Amino acid sequence: MTDRSASAPSAFGKRSGASAIYNRLFTGFVWFVGICVILFILGLLFLLLQKGLPKLTWDFLYGLPSEIEEGGGIGPALFNSFYVLFLSLAISIPLGLAAGIYLAEFAPDNKWIGLVRICVEGLSSVPSIIFGLFGIAIFVEMFQVGLTILGGAVSLAFLNLPVLTRVTEESIRAVPVEMKNASFALGSTHLQTIRRVLIPVALNGIITGICLVAGRAFGESAVIILTAGVTTSGSMWDFNLFSPGETLAVHLWYVQSEAIVPDAQEIAQKATAVLIFFVLLINVVFRVPLWLNGRKTKL
Repeated sequence: MTDRSASAPSAFGKRSGASAIYNRLFTGFVWFVGICVILFILGLLFLLLQKGLPKLTWDFLYGLPSEIEEGGGIGPALFNSFYVLFLSLAISIPLGLAAGIYLAEFAPDNKWIGLVRICVEGLSSVPSIIFGLFGIAIFVEMFQVGLTILGGAVSLAFLNLPVLTRVTEESIRAVPVEMKNASFALGSTHLQTIRRVLIPVALNGIITGICLVAGRAFGESAVIILTAGVTTSGSMWDFNLFSPGETLAVHLWYVQSEAIVPDAQEIAQKATAVLIFFVLLINVVFRVPLWLNGRKTKL
């Protein structure tokens, strides 16, 4: 008995030492992979921005595109990018939030709702070109309005709607049930609980989802090519919903693949820099509500 009890602490000490070594190795591996990923992202950004960013001018940002002569700008395409993004978010955010809240709070737990969730998850992974073909079938063939900003915006909204629905549902479900019960105990109605408890607590996840779909919509090209076309109206500030809606991503693709202007390569480099800059800016802008919400929660 004495020998066994004396050997037990020694064996436990050996296991603890091995666990510590494994823990250090795993921690070092995670640090190594994380640093490699960060360096890869920074290197990729450097390669994409080093040629185009120093050449940017205000004339390029506000100028009209040129089909033959060099020196054209991206003004209408850049405006269409923000215009289509705003319209698509104005459609998809209310619908996505409403659908996600319904699935999380009101939908019964049965096979039909389970099938709906499966369909929503499936639509989230459908290639964007499928939504472009859907937009052609609706706006070009059925309503015969042609390639327009309206068709591109609505098609992008359909593309983003499943993602927003799932993100909203999961964010609402992640709120601790104790907070919800406490709100009911204080006499709040279900609607008041959703507005004042569930949505504010789940706001971080919801805004993160909106940020992801906004960046995806701003850089989307396949849907826009099929539903809004590869040309603009030629005006810088064209709010007509039935005008052609070439965006910056589509203009970049067109210049790189089919344009005949002499400085096509330079235009593509500068357009790439602008596209990356505004995608990063969109992410920063959407982080501001998260920062404000975090400060409010701490107070």
